Amino acid sequence: MRIVQLANLYSPVSGGLRTAVDALGRGYAEAGHERVLVVPGKVFARRETDAGLVVTVPGPSVAPGYRFVLDPRPVLRVLERLRPDVIEVSDKATLAVAARWAGRHGVRSVLFSHERLDAILAHRVPGPFPLSQAADCWNRRLVSIFDAVVVTSSFGAAEFARVGAPALHRVPLGVDLDTFRPLPAAPSSSESDEVRLVHLGRLSAEKRPGLALAAVAELHRRGVPVRLDVLGEGPLGPSLRKAAARLPVTFHGHVGSRADVARLLASADAALAPCPVESFGLAVLEALACGTPVVAADLGAAGELLVRGAGLVARPTGEGFADAVTELLGWPSSWRRRAARGRAECYPWSASIAGMLAVHTGGGVRVR
Repeated sequence: MRIVQLANLYSPVSGGLRTAVDALGRGYAEAGHERVLVVPGKVFARRETDAGLVVTVPGPSVAPGYRFVLDPRPVLRVLERLRPDVIEVSDKATLAVAARWAGRHGVRSVLFSHERLDAILAHRVPGPFPLSQAADCWNRRLVSIFDAVVVTSSFGAAEFARVGAPALHRVPLGVDLDTFRPLPAAPSSSESDEVRLVHLGRLSAEKRPGLALAAVAELHRRGVPVRLDVLGEGPLGPSLRKAAARLPVTFHGHVGSRADVARLLASADAALAPCPVESFGLAVLEALACGTPVVAADLGAAGELLVRGAGLVARPTGEGFADAVTELLGWPSSWRRRAARGRAECYPWSASIAGMLAVHTGGGVRVR
């Protein structure tokens, strides 16, 4: 089977989307399928990789490190030459037209929904704008042209269930359990030790990274010896660095090495996941795999990954997160680290790959 993956905003700094697309693509290739990835770049180019052919088509820069295909016609011409058996589209905007092409050519089309449209746009439209109605209108169009829609969480499924999507599948993402693992001797904290916190994510408005700083400020005010490592970059980076000038916070920027990310996650006592619109929570899962429990916002999908001992959900305020961190640190360190790692082990990439291949072949369990 020749599987062609299409993705916008795919780049070395695109975090969860790139991680998911790459992991699935490698899995398809290892399962004996032919995988081709088509993404935006400066110019048209082709290169062979261990996981299959990668094709770039012209797409302008829309943010530092990010490109977007505005004109999908070159993508359709690439599809004409590739003659895929199935296309997997990780985009709800310009690349969605590939589903129309697929329908005309007898090719199966699958939309992989990496975000919930109404949630991700909430910070980008005026308050009175009828966001839910607009999202429903667009999603009805999407479910009418794609053969199947894949979501990763119950939170992500809600927007498509709302419009009665006829072929909706839930396939959770996975985690590299070999790269993301506990340290040989995991750090432990006591009342006199410094509490190490970590935040991994893009520094953009919808991710609410300022909430992690607010939690640190509140813990510091309470006399808790705390330090926060921030991994990631984004448009809010300069303002957050200024706001944290007098706080015990270290900004690492974009950390390219997955091993370095894993080491920093595993070194922390707790990870903070403040994003209230997370459609899955891959960074949450990576922290759990490192044996690091998580405090997540009580909105969005991140809380779906947490079980007793592996973390807590909290009100999305500095005080709410500080309270949850304090409660979490009152649990025995070895218990919470075992619980975190055990939860992550429920999400190997092999299960995600098997789930997606089932959908690609017309099977898979549908969301009721």
